[in-house]
Amino acid sequence: MLLRDTIAALSTAPGTGAIALARLSGPDAIRVVRSLVPGLPEEPTDRHAYLAALSDSEGRIDEGLATVFKAPRSYTGEDVVELAVHGSPYIQQRVMEALLAAGARLALPGEFTQRAFLNRKLDLSQAEAVADLIASQSAAQHRLALQQLRGGFGQRIEGLRQQLIDFAALVELELDFGEEDVEFAKRPQLVELIDGVAAVCTGLIDSFRYGNAVKQGVPVAIVGAPNSGKSTLLNALLEEDRAIVSDIPGTTRDTVEEAITIGGVLFRFIDTAGIRRTDDAIERMGIERSYRKAREAAIVVLLGDATVMNEQAFAFEAAMLRERIGEGPVIIPVLNKADLALTPPGSTLAISAKAGQGLEALRERFLVQVNALQGGTGDAAVTNARHVDALTKARAALHDARNAIERGLSGELLAVDLRRAQHHLGEITGRITPDDLLGSIFSRFCIGK
Repeated sequence: MLLRDTIAALSTAPGTGAIALARLSGPDAIRVVRSLVPGLPEEPTDRHAYLAALSDSEGRIDEGLATVFKAPRSYTGEDVVELAVHGSPYIQQRVMEALLAAGARLALPGEFTQRAFLNRKLDLSQAEAVADLIASQSAAQHRLALQQLRGGFGQRIEGLRQQLIDFAALVELELDFGEEDVEFAKRPQLVELIDGVAAVCTGLIDSFRYGNAVKQGVPVAIVGAPNSGKSTLLNALLEEDRAIVSDIPGTTRDTVEEAITIGGVLFRFIDTAGIRRTDDAIERMGIERSYRKAREAAIVVLLGDATVMNEQAFAFEAAMLRERIGEGPVIIPVLNKADLALTPPGSTLAISAKAGQGLEALRERFLVQVNALQGGTGDAAVTNARHVDALTKARAALHDARNAIERGLSGELLAVDLRRAQHHLGEITGRITPDDLLGSIFSRFCIGK
């Protein structure tokens, strides 16, 4: 990527609309636009919109608005001009052809935001949040992306990194006075700092379970015996007939997945094959897949039939399921067909998926479990696997540094461990970033952002 180039792209989605937006950024952005809009002043006012009569070599294209943002007070830190024109695909094509003919080149995916990062308008975690914000499909996803875009997460990481840099500088200063046996970096204070930074890393790593679930959609597996009403429950939650409902055991032999939003949180519901003993090889494969989906889920709804199962037997079934899927997922035991039961279900959540009874309480239980996943992370929740990897490596380096202090190892080895921790924290905000990583991150952006 050449920062001296002037780039252009359409920032609105393809197709017909009321308004389309073309953006330019670079040292020649104003000159390129003036070739289409002769009436644009030689020195346009910053953050001012001008009525623009756009023309090319073939004649008049359209009338629109040209808004000028001068460097460095722009999104990219460069001169930026935004052209708002009527949303005809033909007009959009003519405008882009004229901009490219005037000396701009077509922007690469994410190149506007990449320039914002390179010009220190955003750190790398904020730049990644831009893509998350554009892709958000629920209020919770939107909230997490905005929190990261505001920069609090990056500032927190940079603050920790700076503290390590300051202490590492003192450790390395000691090496210059090796023969005099001086200690500029007080080891008890350094241990306290290392423990504090490692604890923050651990908290952020743990928050990924919540952040990733919200970003991707909280996976909820519905499991239980055949004819317990799993498919009926899925259809009731979706408020449409998505899964086939039948009285014949074993009808659902593969998983059915659908996403809905509850209370601003995106959930991915997974209807699984009924769990039972069977000699049918195909059905057994479906049952094994049910257990696998349950292990991978954040929440498992264990559905029982209230007409054939009492609360004690259902508790035993929940314990058996826990042994099979491990300690990761949260299990919500639910007795279905409560409207047909001869005896009260007791303290277990009771519903009737067919009649719609108890579904609101079940939805509230889902939201309670999502909030429990968040734990004590507050506004800081990691949503990016790259950040988790960097935090994990930084924590490992900090543990090595603490071991070096406890074992009385040389300052040289201690300094190496502290530099490793700084390096991995710097990868999160982009203070230390290989070019190939930047290419990978920004290639996933849409063109025009």
